[in-house]
Amino acid sequence: TILGTHNYRKGTDLYFERHDGQAVTCDDFIQAMEDATQIDLSQFRLWYSQAGTPDVTFKGEYDGKTETYNITLSQKTPDTNGQTDKKPMVIPVSIGLMAHNGHDLVGDNVLMLTQDTQKFEIQNIHAEPIPSILRNFSAPVKLKAEHSDSDLAFLMAHDTDQFNRWEAGQNFALRVINGLLTGEDKDVTKRYIDAYGKVLVDAMDKNADKAFMARTLSLPQIGYIAQQYKHANPPAIHAAREALLEKIYTQYSDTLSDLYDANRTPEIFSIAPEAMGRRALQNTALSLLAADKAGASHRAYMQYDHANNMTDRVAALGILTNLQNNDSAKAFADFHNRFKDYQLVIDKWFALQACAVRPDIIERIESLRAHSDFNIKNPNRARSLFSAFAMNNPASFHAEDGSGYRFLRDAVVVLNGINPQIAARLLTPMRSWKNYTLDRQEKMKMALSEILEIKDIAPDVFEIASKSMNG
Repeated sequence: TILGTHNYRKGTDLYFERHDGQAVTCDDFIQAMEDATQIDLSQFRLWYSQAGTPDVTFKGEYDGKTETYNITLSQKTPDTNGQTDKKPMVIPVSIGLMAHNGHDLVGDNVLMLTQDTQKFEIQNIHAEPIPSILRNFSAPVKLKAEHSDSDLAFLMAHDTDQFNRWEAGQNFALRVINGLLTGEDKDVTKRYIDAYGKVLVDAMDKNADKAFMARTLSLPQIGYIAQQYKHANPPAIHAAREALLEKIYTQYSDTLSDLYDANRTPEIFSIAPEAMGRRALQNTALSLLAADKAGASHRAYMQYDHANNMTDRVAALGILTNLQNNDSAKAFADFHNRFKDYQLVIDKWFALQACAVRPDIIERIESLRAHSDFNIKNPNRARSLFSAFAMNNPASFHAEDGSGYRFLRDAVVVLNGINPQIAARLLTPMRSWKNYTLDRQEKMKMALSEILEIKDIAPDVFEIASKSMNG
């Protein structure tokens, strides 16, 4: 992005000419780029020497009299251990300006941010635009921009840059979920639902990029949403996310059903990109239809029963695992019977069930732990149950009563004497205890302190548990 395609190719040609067959460093790579293009990349090297992700703030203002769009960009890389008062990075910020009819007034402009704060001016803009910022994710930064609800709705429905269209939808969904959590601004939910409908219309187009539409229709995951809060409450986030899914289903159930039917996997299986995109969109539609628990059970079981590939089978099981009914029991029993001789597939069988969000999840995992195919001494099998639950099921792991933390504590105590490395890695979700509500913090610290009291505690476990306790 900084050098341009032609110069970058010159740099890679020189790099291979110089270093083919050698052990090299990042500095060797950058030096080849500099020598080939005669462009000074000394500031770019800060990306290798300064820790942390820069925050980039965008402010835009339209001047109708002069028909100019004035942009102010600023950057700040937060302090990290051992590094403070960091120097400004070189950050390419790709920006497009869009008209309200959905067309680009100005195509991609790459603005090079090299100072703490810089001002830019784009001329000959004949109407107030909607800015599309950081197009194609032109730099790995955290963007702060004051988009209104209507701006996000517009970009979500019309942005010609696929990354920014997806990003606008994710940010708008985050705003809606926050409103559902706080009980504020119910109008934002309606605006989001309306914009979501426009995305669904595009997804129904037979010429649509199905893989992209599958991404665009998917809501942010709980783990990512939790990162937006100083003290997260994953079960509450899960409930708000489910409420939004239910609203989407209520408004667009017929369209979602049509979308699912239109993208069903054909009888002849293919690994072509188009076929993979079709499966992705089918399974995204299936997950959205899961808001209707009764109908979802039958639809998911039928997909499982007729699947001719593992992707569709696992997607159906992902829906069924949260249900406590005959369809779920039959599908999981059949899956085990089909693949009992394939150890990695049975690992997946355990992991899918450990990720269920259901009131009896601890009892369910305990029964799986007693299963004849479970062997705690097998590292992959231990991870398939314990890690899947602790790292991929935040709504259940962070249950208010602390049962998830106690379950993980007990698993670490046992594994301490069997496989200390696995035991230490299981503590990964406990290391970020400060990011959760105060009551959860106390319960997680209690579990960590009890782990530190293990007799003959392994050095690996002690190191992670003690460092976690100290924050």
